[in-house]
Amino acid sequence: MVRLSVVLLAALPAAVFSQDRYPVDWDRVADESLAHFTELLRIDTSNPPGNETAVANYLRDALEAEGIEGRLHALVPGRDNFVVRVRGNGSKAPILVMGHTDVVGVQRENWSVEPFDAVRRDGYVYGRGTLDDKDNVTAGMMLLMMLERADVELDRDIIFLAEAGEEGTPEVGVDFMVDEHWDEIAAEYCLAEGGGAVARDGEVRYVSISTTEKFPMRVRLVARGTAGHGSVPRVDNALAALASAVARLSDWQPPMRFNDTTRAYFQRLATISTDEIAAHYLGLFDSAERAHSERYLALNEPQHSALLRTGVSPTILSGGFRRNVIPSEAEAMLDIRALPDENPEEFYAHMAAVINNANVEIVPQPIYRPPGAPSPIDNEMFEVIEAVNQRLFPRAVTLPTMLTGATDMAQIRAKGVPCYGFGPVRDEEDLASGGGSHGDDERIGEASLLMLVQFLWYAVLGIAAAP
Repeated sequence: MVRLSVVLLAALPAAVFSQDRYPVDWDRVADESLAHFTELLRIDTSNPPGNETAVANYLRDALEAEGIEGRLHALVPGRDNFVVRVRGNGSKAPILVMGHTDVVGVQRENWSVEPFDAVRRDGYVYGRGTLDDKDNVTAGMMLLMMLERADVELDRDIIFLAEAGEEGTPEVGVDFMVDEHWDEIAAEYCLAEGGGAVARDGEVRYVSISTTEKFPMRVRLVARGTAGHGSVPRVDNALAALASAVARLSDWQPPMRFNDTTRAYFQRLATISTDEIAAHYLGLFDSAERAHSERYLALNEPQHSALLRTGVSPTILSGGFRRNVIPSEAEAMLDIRALPDENPEEFYAHMAAVINNANVEIVPQPIYRPPGAPSPIDNEMFEVIEAVNQRLFPRAVTLPTMLTGATDMAQIRAKGVPCYGFGPVRDEEDLASGGGSHGDDERIGEASLLMLVQFLWYAVLGIAAAP
């Protein structure tokens, strides 16, 4: 049902919006987008090692065939970033559109298809990178082609950055571009991955637009004690100290804090929820109901619970080497996802107070994604995004969203550029059944790819086309 509805909706703009100054043959765009998309999926850019240059070369050649020239920049051979700019009249600052060309690795034995064959089946395209992030890369490439073919008059330059290394090695991608080539990508606004539309029974209910994200703040806990024979218990047992520290941190609840994004998110989400569920969302704003609502979310909606505070998750425990030997050291890795305004040093101090054991050391890991202020939801860019969503999905609400994961928008936001994450349409049943980003049998609906191109096209025209 959702695939049929999306296909029908995808055909609407050509007819309903025929008054557009720049009409588009969406059937042709759908076919062409799918052809480029499948070719990109067949290029294995698993990170490590990356091999993003292969995709960068494909994009360069495809755009050069349209008369659009770009530039390659690499910190490391074989891991090129690709930048291209379509010129406007310069009366307004540029718009940056981003998509990353690397993907996470796969466990082939867990897939029902070959992960890099771009298999089309039952209205879906299967393959690593279908949702993260070669769909956005394809949409960005198609945007530039469409702007060139339609000879769109622009108030702004449109910059497309296909960056390497997003999946854990940003030093070769967005860090390198920000540090060494900022003049080529500096913009007033940025559009990238990080959102998406969610449908129920074939109708889109809401569109998430990410406006901020948590930043990773990982630490090692190192517990130390006296080594000895396991037959002689010791009060300074390192494993016991580590277990106690991990348990204390797991039970700890850092303070709940809203920002403009999460406040608007829960308020708007309540308007499309049942009365019972809406009461839990709105209860977060009521001091008398807050504890009850927080408990409900922690038990039933952990993804929403994670939006309320900086989260601490133990992920790795290690220590000991023989069953009859008390080790002198034991370690744990904690994955901390911090609210955008979190102060790392103060947070580490709070952690130490919670642990309350001088034999347990907190060893912070390097922070590789910088914190950044949430992007505004009351500016021209967000108004255009809401208008486009209303145009494509008339009954849907737009939800400004904070990501619990990390994206390359973090480095762009840290430079003071408001960034907005968008994404494809997925059905609630599809979301619950797997096949998502980083998962086995990652897949996207064929019609959803076209909707992604349409969103980007209308958003860029809305913010950048000359009157």
